[in-house]
Amino acid sequence: MKNLLKFINFGFIKRFFVVLILFCFFIFISALSYVNAVSEDLSNSVFRLHVIANSDNAEDQELKYKVRDSVLEYMNEISSDCSSKEEVISLAYDYQNEFKKIAENVIKDNGYNYDVNIRIGNFEFPTKTYGDISFPAGNYDALRIEIGEAKGQNWWCVMFPPLCFVDVTSGVVPDESKEVIKDNLNEEEYNLISDNESYDVKFKFSLIEFFKGINFAKTSN
Repeated sequence: MKNLLKFINFGFIKRFFVVLILFCFFIFISALSYVNAVSEDLSNSVFRLHVIANSDNAEDQELKYKVRDSVLEYMNEISSDCSSKEEVISLAYDYQNEFKKIAENVIKDNGYNYDVNIRIGNFEFPTKTYGDISFPAGNYDALRIEIGEAKGQNWWCVMFPPLCFVDVTSGVVPDESKEVIKDNLNEEEYNLISDNESYDVKFKFSLIEFFKGINFAKTSN
Protein backbone atom coordinates (compact mmCIF):
# COMPACT_ATOMS: atom_id res chain seq x y z
CA MET A 1 0.00 0.00 0.00
CA LYS A 2 2.79 2.37 0.92
CA ASN A 3 4.56 1.60 -2.33
CA LEU A 4 1.35 2.31 -4.23
CA LEU A 5 0.95 5.69 -2.50
CA LYS A 6 4.55 6.56 -3.27
CA PHE A 7 4.00 5.65 -6.91
CA ILE A 8 0.83 7.77 -7.07
CA ASN A 9 2.54 10.73 -5.40
CA PHE A 10 5.51 10.45 -7.73
CA GLY A 11 3.19 10.35 -10.74
CA PHE A 12 1.31 13.40 -9.49
CA ILE A 13 4.52 15.37 -8.90
CA LYS A 14 5.83 14.37 -12.29
CA ARG A 15 2.63 15.52 -14.03
CA PHE A 16 2.64 18.73 -11.99
CA PHE A 17 6.16 19.63 -13.13
CA VAL A 18 5.35 18.78 -16.74
CA VAL A 19 2.32 21.10 -16.62
CA LEU A 20 4.40 23.79 -14.89
CA ILE A 21 7.12 23.58 -17.55
CA LEU A 22 4.55 23.75 -20.35
CA PHE A 23 2.88 26.73 -18.69
CA CYS A 24 6.20 28.58 -18.32
CA PHE A 25 7.03 27.79 -21.94
CA PHE A 26 3.64 29.18 -23.02
CA ILE A 27 4.24 32.39 -21.02
CA PHE A 28 7.71 32.76 -22.53
CA ILE A 29 6.46 32.29 -26.11
CA SER A 30 3.55 34.71 -25.51
CA ALA A 31 5.88 37.35 -24.09
CA LEU A 32 8.35 36.91 -26.92
CA SER A 33 5.57 37.17 -29.52
CA TYR A 34 4.33 40.38 -27.90
CA VAL A 35 7.82 41.91 -27.82
CA ASN A 36 8.48 41.03 -31.47
CA ALA A 37 5.11 42.39 -32.61
CA VAL A 38 5.39 45.70 -30.74
CA SER A 39 9.06 46.17 -31.66
CA GLU A 40 8.30 45.57 -35.32
CA ASP A 41 5.34 47.99 -35.27
CA LEU A 42 7.43 50.70 -33.58
CA SER A 43 10.28 50.12 -36.02
CA ASN A 44 7.88 50.45 -38.95
CA SER A 45 6.56 53.77 -37.60
CA VAL A 46 9.83 55.51 -36.70
CA PHE A 47 12.76 56.97 -38.66
CA ARG A 48 15.83 58.11 -36.73
CA LEU A 49 18.94 60.23 -37.23
CA HIS A 50 22.25 58.85 -36.02
CA VAL A 51 25.50 60.86 -35.99
CA ILE A 52 28.74 59.12 -35.01
CA ALA A 53 31.87 61.08 -34.10
CA ASN A 54 35.35 60.26 -35.33
CA SER A 55 36.55 59.61 -31.77
CA ASP A 56 35.75 60.36 -28.14
CA ASN A 57 38.14 63.28 -27.73
CA ALA A 58 36.54 66.61 -26.89
CA GLU A 59 37.25 68.22 -30.28
CA ASP A 60 35.69 65.37 -32.25
CA GLN A 61 32.66 65.32 -29.99
CA GLU A 62 32.16 69.06 -30.40
CA LEU A 63 32.50 68.66 -34.17
CA LYS A 64 29.82 65.95 -34.09
CA TYR A 65 27.34 68.38 -32.55
CA LYS A 66 28.14 71.04 -35.12
CA VAL A 67 27.49 68.56 -37.93
CA ARG A 68 24.28 67.53 -36.20
CA ASP A 69 23.04 71.11 -35.89
CA SER A 70 23.68 71.89 -39.56
CA VAL A 71 22.08 68.66 -40.79
CA LEU A 72 19.03 69.16 -38.55
CA GLU A 73 18.60 72.74 -39.73
CA TYR A 74 18.58 71.60 -43.34
CA MET A 75 16.40 68.58 -42.64
CA ASN A 76 13.86 70.76 -40.87
CA GLU A 77 13.64 72.99 -43.93
CA ILE A 78 12.95 70.20 -46.40
CA SER A 79 10.79 67.93 -44.23
CA SER A 80 8.50 70.39 -42.47
CA ASP A 81 5.54 69.36 -44.65
CA CYS A 82 6.10 65.60 -44.40
CA SER A 83 3.27 63.66 -42.83
CA SER A 84 4.59 60.09 -42.99
CA LYS A 85 7.71 58.06 -42.38
CA GLU A 86 7.80 57.07 -46.04
CA GLU A 87 7.98 60.72 -47.11
CA VAL A 88 10.88 61.42 -44.74
CA ILE A 89 12.80 58.33 -45.89
CA SER A 90 12.23 59.31 -49.51
CA LEU A 91 13.66 62.76 -48.76
CA ALA A 92 16.63 61.20 -46.99
CA TYR A 93 17.44 59.15 -50.09
CA ASP A 94 16.88 62.09 -52.45
CA TYR A 95 19.04 64.48 -50.43
CA GLN A 96 21.73 62.21 -49.01
CA ASN A 97 24.38 63.86 -51.20
CA GLU A 98 23.33 67.22 -49.77
CA PHE A 99 23.62 65.84 -46.23
CA LYS A 100 27.12 64.65 -47.04
CA LYS A 101 28.12 68.03 -48.47
CA ILE A 102 26.74 69.85 -45.43
CA ALA A 103 28.68 67.58 -43.07
CA GLU A 104 31.88 67.90 -45.14
CA ASN A 105 31.59 71.70 -45.22
CA VAL A 106 31.16 71.88 -41.44
CA ILE A 107 34.14 69.60 -40.96
CA LYS A 108 36.29 71.62 -43.38
CA ASP A 109 35.23 74.96 -41.86
CA ASN A 110 36.40 73.70 -38.48
CA GLY A 111 39.83 72.75 -39.76
CA TYR A 112 39.43 69.00 -40.20
CA ASN A 113 39.58 66.74 -43.25
CA TYR A 114 37.57 63.74 -42.09
CA ASP A 115 35.65 61.70 -44.63
CA VAL A 116 31.87 61.45 -44.27
CA ASN A 117 29.87 58.30 -44.90
CA ILE A 118 26.08 58.49 -45.27
CA ARG A 119 24.08 55.31 -44.73
CA ILE A 120 20.33 54.72 -44.74
CA GLY A 121 19.25 51.38 -43.31
CA ASN A 122 18.04 49.42 -40.31
CA PHE A 123 20.26 49.69 -37.24
CA GLU A 124 20.29 48.66 -33.58
CA PHE A 125 19.57 51.36 -31.00
CA PRO A 126 19.57 51.31 -27.20
CA THR A 127 16.73 52.81 -25.17
CA LYS A 128 16.42 56.55 -25.77
CA THR A 129 14.38 59.11 -23.82
CA TYR A 130 13.19 62.45 -25.19
CA GLY A 131 11.75 64.40 -22.28
CA ASP A 132 8.83 62.24 -21.13
CA ILE A 133 8.82 60.02 -24.25
CA SER A 134 10.94 56.85 -24.27
CA PHE A 135 11.68 54.54 -27.18
CA PRO A 136 12.73 50.99 -26.21
CA ALA A 137 15.87 49.37 -27.52
CA GLY A 138 15.46 47.70 -30.88
CA ASN A 139 16.11 47.91 -34.60
CA TYR A 140 14.99 51.11 -36.31
CA ASP A 141 15.30 52.58 -39.78
CA ALA A 142 17.71 55.51 -39.69
CA LEU A 143 19.84 58.01 -41.55
CA ARG A 144 23.36 57.43 -40.25
CA ILE A 145 26.15 59.99 -40.62
CA GLU A 146 29.59 58.56 -39.90
CA ILE A 147 32.40 61.07 -39.37
CA GLY A 148 35.97 59.91 -40.04
CA GLU A 149 36.62 56.55 -38.41
CA ALA A 150 33.24 56.71 -36.63
CA LYS A 151 34.67 55.26 -33.42
CA GLY A 152 33.41 57.93 -31.03
CA GLN A 153 30.27 58.36 -28.98
CA ASN A 154 27.18 58.85 -31.06
CA TRP A 155 24.11 61.07 -30.99
CA TRP A 156 20.64 60.14 -32.17
CA CYS A 157 17.10 61.44 -32.34
CA VAL A 158 13.77 60.63 -33.98
CA MET A 159 13.27 62.36 -37.33
CA PHE A 160 9.79 60.93 -37.75
CA PRO A 161 7.62 61.42 -35.83
CA PRO A 162 9.56 64.71 -35.56
CA LEU A 163 11.31 64.83 -32.19
CA CYS A 164 14.69 66.01 -33.49
CA PHE A 165 13.32 69.52 -33.77
CA VAL A 166 11.65 69.62 -30.35
CA ASP A 167 13.17 71.36 -27.33
CA VAL A 168 12.80 68.89 -24.45
CA THR A 169 15.00 70.75 -21.95
CA SER A 170 11.89 71.23 -19.81
CA GLY A 171 11.63 67.46 -19.52
CA VAL A 172 8.30 67.33 -21.34
CA VAL A 173 7.58 66.89 -25.05
CA PRO A 174 5.07 69.55 -26.20
CA ASP A 175 1.47 68.42 -26.68
CA GLU A 176 1.47 69.24 -30.40
CA SER A 177 4.47 66.95 -30.93
CA LYS A 178 2.77 64.20 -28.94
CA GLU A 179 -0.27 64.53 -31.18
CA VAL A 180 1.90 63.88 -34.24
CA ILE A 181 3.38 60.82 -32.55
CA LYS A 182 -0.07 59.63 -31.52
CA ASP A 183 -1.35 59.96 -35.08
CA ASN A 184 1.40 57.65 -36.34
CA LEU A 185 1.27 54.93 -33.66
CA ASN A 186 -1.51 52.69 -32.44
CA GLU A 187 -2.81 53.09 -28.89
CA GLU A 188 -0.71 50.25 -27.46
CA GLU A 189 2.53 51.64 -28.94
CA TYR A 190 1.79 55.23 -27.90
CA ASN A 191 1.01 54.22 -24.31
CA LEU A 192 4.17 52.13 -24.22
CA ILE A 193 6.46 55.07 -25.03
CA SER A 194 4.54 57.85 -23.23
CA ASP A 195 3.00 56.36 -20.07
CA ASN A 196 5.62 56.47 -17.33
CA GLU A 197 3.21 55.91 -14.44
CA SER A 198 1.16 52.79 -15.19
CA TYR A 199 2.64 49.61 -13.71
CA ASP A 200 1.22 47.55 -16.56
CA VAL A 201 2.91 49.73 -19.20
CA LYS A 202 6.20 49.90 -17.27
CA PHE A 203 6.19 46.10 -17.02
CA LYS A 204 5.65 45.75 -20.78
CA PHE A 205 8.46 48.25 -21.46
CA SER A 206 10.77 46.28 -19.16
CA LEU A 207 9.77 43.09 -20.96
CA ILE A 208 10.88 44.56 -24.29
CA GLU A 209 14.11 45.79 -22.71
CA PHE A 210 14.82 42.30 -21.35
CA PHE A 211 14.33 40.42 -24.60
CA LYS A 212 16.08 43.06 -26.70
CA GLY A 213 18.97 43.04 -24.23
CA ILE A 214 19.39 39.31 -24.82
CA ASN A 215 19.26 39.89 -28.58
CA PHE A 216 21.91 42.66 -28.41
CA ALA A 217 24.17 40.48 -26.29
CA LYS A 218 23.98 37.69 -28.86
CA THR A 219 24.68 40.13 -31.71
CA SER A 220 27.70 41.69 -29.96
CA ASN A 221 29.16 38.24 -29.37
